[in-house]
Amino acid sequence: MSPRDAYSGTNCLLTPFVGVECNQLQYSVVICSGTFLFRSRVLCNVWSHCAHTSQVDVQLNSTMRLISGTLRSTPLPWLPVLSNIEPSALRRKAATDKLVEKIVKYGNWPIQPDIFNTPLLRLTSRKPLWLDLQPVDIKSRWRHNWKSAQVVNSHLMCDPTIRQPGFDLPRQQWSLLNRFHTEQGHCGACRRKWRLTDTYLCPCGKTQTMSHILESCPLSKLNSGLSRLHSAVEDAVSCLTSCGSWHAYEKKK
Repeated sequence: MSPRDAYSGTNCLLTPFVGVECNQLQYSVVICSGTFLFRSRVLCNVWSHCAHTSQVDVQLNSTMRLISGTLRSTPLPWLPVLSNIEPSALRRKAATDKLVEKIVKYGNWPIQPDIFNTPLLRLTSRKPLWLDLQPVDIKSRWRHNWKSAQVVNSHLMCDPTIRQPGFDLPRQQWSLLNRFHTEQGHCGACRRKWRLTDTYLCPCGKTQTMSHILESCPLSKLNSGLSRLHSAVEDAVSCLTSCGSWHAYEKKK
């Protein structure tokens, strides 16, 4: 069985639990996926530069969507931030750096000449680990990548490496908070794009987007909008609770 198939099967096992309403569900899923699904750190020394890692990353992204309660249309840079899991490419690079460090330490290993007296690269499609021996600090590179990522509302996350406010909320509120962050949720505009409804209008008569619900709709707007919601304070949680009831109704329509 390939790693991709193993991760896909584990995602199927995790899926029934994502609807359970429990304050600690996120932590349980993170622990489960961190120990089982994200064991790619163990394999990364072998295939970290392989072209097929993208197939495994697809399954890891699905896991992070389960953890964060986000939808398939969510921009990929948001997934590690909301689930508080380091990006898989950076974790693979860090594990490879650790392997190179061991090779340098033990001079009697047969692989050491290949690292420091590299053979000629015969096939341009091959990317052996000695092509990139510069160590990487995961958190620093993650912050740099986040600042350069062109994703909606990225300014809300000053530090993508820390657990974001609201992570310990009940799952319904927490998932909805993440959907407001990414502006991908069951609003009129998104549902129209997904061909789930014929109208994109809000009950107030304007185009209903996730940002419109929070910041300009006279029926549901929150003072200070998304920046206030991001703080997950008491009035923001109350707003999430009331929006959650409407969100569940829209989803069933």
